[in-house]
Amino acid sequence: MKKIIFFLLLTTYSFAQVDRMEPPFWWSDMNYSDVQIMFYGKNIAQNEISVSNGIVIKGIQKTENPNYVFVTIDTKNIPTQDFVFTFKNKNKSFTQQYSIKSRRENSRNRKSFDSSDLIYLIMSDRFANGNTNNDNTKETIEKVNRSNKDGRHGGDIEGIIKNLDYIKELGATAIWPTPLCEDNDERGSYHTYGQSDVYKIDSRFGTNEDYLRLSAELHKRGMKNIMDYVTNHWGYNHWMMKDLPTYEWIHQFPGYAQTNYRMASQFDVNASKKDSNLCMDGWFVKSMPDLNQSNPLVLNYLTQNAIWWIEYADLDGFRVDTYSYNDKTAIAKWTKSITDEYPNFNIVGEVWMYDQAQMAYWQKDSKIGAIQSYNSNLPSVMDFTLQEAIHNGAFNEDKQEWRNGIVKVYENFNNDFLYPNINNLLVFFENHDTNRINHIYNNDFKKYQMALTLIATVRGIPQVYYGSEIGMAGDKGLGDGDIRRDFPGGWTGDKNNAFLKSERTAEQEKFHAFTSKLFNWRKNKTVIHTGKTTHYIPENNVYVYFRYNEKESVMVIVNNNPEKQVFKTNRFSENIKNFKTGIDVLTSVTMDLKNDISIDGKSVLILELK
Repeated sequence: MKKIIFFLLLTTYSFAQVDRMEPPFWWSDMNYSDVQIMFYGKNIAQNEISVSNGIVIKGIQKTENPNYVFVTIDTKNIPTQDFVFTFKNKNKSFTQQYSIKSRRENSRNRKSFDSSDLIYLIMSDRFANGNTNNDNTKETIEKVNRSNKDGRHGGDIEGIIKNLDYIKELGATAIWPTPLCEDNDERGSYHTYGQSDVYKIDSRFGTNEDYLRLSAELHKRGMKNIMDYVTNHWGYNHWMMKDLPTYEWIHQFPGYAQTNYRMASQFDVNASKKDSNLCMDGWFVKSMPDLNQSNPLVLNYLTQNAIWWIEYADLDGFRVDTYSYNDKTAIAKWTKSITDEYPNFNIVGEVWMYDQAQMAYWQKDSKIGAIQSYNSNLPSVMDFTLQEAIHNGAFNEDKQEWRNGIVKVYENFNNDFLYPNINNLLVFFENHDTNRINHIYNNDFKKYQMALTLIATVRGIPQVYYGSEIGMAGDKGLGDGDIRRDFPGGWTGDKNNAFLKSERTAEQEKFHAFTSKLFNWRKNKTVIHTGKTTHYIPENNVYVYFRYNEKESVMVIVNNNPEKQVFKTNRFSENIKNFKTGIDVLTSVTMDLKNDISIDGKSVLILELK
């Protein structure tokens, strides 16, 4: 009995010496086999470190902070097992168990999102409150206050899970929830881009196990889970900020300096070093310390964390926040490490620029980047120039001029030759950082139809923002909270539950029915997913383009003119070829392609050619 009591006391004492261990475990048969484990505890670096079971320690790295030690072990060819680290200082010692787990079958070759998908973007705190018990938790500072548009409202993982069938029925095949890891800021923490613990789901959203369950529920439905990952910065309440591993873990000037947001300075041959460095190294905002990815310890930490989440939560892709603000050499290494581990894994980076050449620079294997011997290794970027054309009122411009009207949209695709992979661009007309499309166009259903038809039928991966499919609007001029409103029906007591057809208003159902019909049609249309494009210079504010492959052809007509337009089809003979009829996807009406085509003002036709 005395021996058992002594063992329990020793075990309790041992685990108290390691306050944090990250990553908390790893897997066998990983390409990334040299795992650098960060141990954190009071004066832990003063110990000698050994490990059991013949595991090889390849390196021990200490910093000026004795509370950290980074131990690299070789896990190559190590089978699934538990083993023990021993920390010894003079006559005292303690131990810490570590585990190598089995990977899922064929984990390395997991399928990711691509142009066959529709991504549904969710503001996680504002979508649905599925579990009111986690609205407020002891370990987090900010509490739920639904009356504060910039506060916590209580949306959570359970709310997403409960409404997955709604999302699937809409035609979406993947979800992108805004970050779910802990953000423990005193206020404004709901958006979770200022994370305080990147190995832990925010307890107001749920648990790590809940996040794993979200992936499982998605996969049951044939859907995909895309994690919103942040490499550029953490929150100022991140637990490390109270005791940094090293002064150079974050960029310091000393202390704070804000980025100049001039991303073009990263490749501008005329830029001063001071300007380009401030873009990369400056803090995004004062509450978000900028991570120093050029420090190998930081880069390795972020790389392992990303791979850990993919493997642990069975993820299907990443959206990377503020990608082009990172140290561009380091972020290219980070990206390559992930795609080396998972060759089919897709990553879309937020490169918020309004110039196709500048955006194309950031896509993998870009010829523009190659001019400067740079390859980001980033598979996908976001088509912000298309978003800009739609946001700048293209559909409000009834008269076509040289640069106005639907020509704005047409000109976006003139520069597709700049991109290495046009099918892997994310196409969208809004997201959680922009004005809502239904605000810009005053909930004009016809203009919504035109905008949605575009992103559903052009090259790339379409993304829609939660609630637009029921006509939700929001004015960024009133603050970010207004473009991130609660989804009606996501909270008990909501007067209108738009998740249910029986409870939608007539206006909500009109938007929803169109969205659902369009994207459910798109699901199985390979010609839209990967077909080629031929478009024609707009005339009278009418834009016509074809998506085609060897088997199929789809003719899309967007009439941005408020008046009915009638035009002859012989202008499009190179694409119509021997096709005789076109069946409108939206109405099932058959049109004879030998006759003139008539289209109502401010409307669309999507014709499957037969």
